[in-house]
Amino acid sequence: MGIEIERKFLVVGDGWRGEGGIRLRQGYLNRDPERTVRVRIAGGRAFLAIKGLTRGAVRSEFEYEIPPREAEALLNLCEGAVLEKTRHVVPFGGFRWEIDEFHGRHAGLVLAEIELSHPDEAFPRPPWLGREVTGDPRYFNSTLQGTSILISLYSS
Repeated sequence: MGIEIERKFLVVGDGWRGEGGIRLRQGYLNRDPERTVRVRIAGGRAFLAIKGLTRGAVRSEFEYEIPPREAEALLNLCEGAVLEKTRHVVPFGGFRWEIDEFHGRHAGLVLAEIELSHPDEAFPRPPWLGREVTGDPRYFNSTLQGTSILISLYSS
């Protein structure tokens, strides 16, 4: 079984910015809190992910590459609006940070995620790291797809 251990934070400032990033489009076929089924197109590749209930920073995760044409068709079946964001990969202190810059109705929201090998693993905090939102369901991508949250939530 695949396990994901991930912590999520708001981002402050632009000190993380570099070149590039990859544009992502994703939607949810199921947004039940017990399990989510996500379709994602990232560049020319597409993926289907099944994720279990989040407990703290840990949840089960299974991800499979699928043909991009099938992913486009599945996006049309998704609940709510398709999320669009640009993902930037930023190394810091020996760790790989994924920073998602949201577009559309969530423009202005920037979230940083770090995957860890165990829930209590220590890591250095980059200067652009804001308030932790790991357990806050308002910042789950599945929630963001189905709702429009206030810009004031985006600040640290």
